Amino acid sequence: MKALTFPKSHRLLKPSDYSKVFDGVQLKVPHRNFLILAAPNNLGHARVGLIFSKKNLKLAVQRNRIKRQVRETFRNKQDLLALDIIVLGRQGLAQLENPAVHSALDDIWRRVKKQFNKQLEKTYRKSTSEGSDATSRGTD
Repeated sequence: MKALTFPKSHRLLKPSDYSKVFDGVQLKVPHRNFLILAAPNNLGHARVGLIFSKKNLKLAVQRNRIKRQVRETFRNKQDLLALDIIVLGRQGLAQLENPAVHSALDDIWRRVKKQFNKQLEKTYRKSTSEGSDATSRGTD
């Protein structure tokens, strides 16, 4: 069984890491309480960064509780592909109980994976159709 750890290599640590995602967003997954922004990376594994403002979660206890939940669900979803992901908190998170946060995050990770796979499939189909058009034109 694979160890479910959360090493530093699976986190966005530097401002430049966050900037790359903000500047090159390819996936947006909205939710009532979260917004997920993601961009592909070349590392072979997913990384996550967390942004929870005092405006949306007034108390540090609330912010830390939500961050723990996000990290825990991300750690358990090691099947996410090579993406840099930023999780932004929205209004109303403080009122959610832990099981509700956990189920919302599970749904979000599922949607991220589904959208990324759909995007990969679309890119693959586009590249194969361009290749077949070029070869058919070259044989005339």
